[in-house]
Amino acid sequence: MSEIHYDAHPSMLRIRPFSTPLMFILLLAGILFAVTGAALIPVPLPEPLDARIVKIAGLVVGGLALLQLCVWWLATRSDHLVIRDDELVWTHGLLSKNYTEIKLSSVRTVRLHQSLLQRILNAGDIKIYTSGDDPELIVRGLPNPNRLRELIKRN
Repeated sequence: MSEIHYDAHPSMLRIRPFSTPLMFILLLAGILFAVTGAALIPVPLPEPLDARIVKIAGLVVGGLALLQLCVWWLATRSDHLVIRDDELVWTHGLLSKNYTEIKLSSVRTVRLHQSLLQRILNAGDIKIYTSGDDPELIVRGLPNPNRLRELIKRN
């Protein structure tokens, strides 16, 4: 078996740098309100709203935020890129799997796109072209994209 030079999953934080922290904040706020109820609210609540409704709302917000984080996490864990000596293998899917194997010798062009925030987070989007005008493979949010590009272009 050939040596593995790169083995990574996309990063949830690198793909969604604003949404992921927001969901964690909503999760913590939901837990906080579910535990404390209306004790954290400095103004008195109107008559129909009581501490029980605030606790239920906190549970709903926290539960939805946790569900969204789990969906995003599973989506990133279901994608996997491995670069060996002579091939690149992209695996996509959780229950049903799709495999894309590309011989490194057939790669014509590698395009790397990094926004400013992606450069700060050391992430990037890679497009790999083998033949034709359309990319054979597009991968978003991979860590160390410059190293990845160099590994592919080296062959």
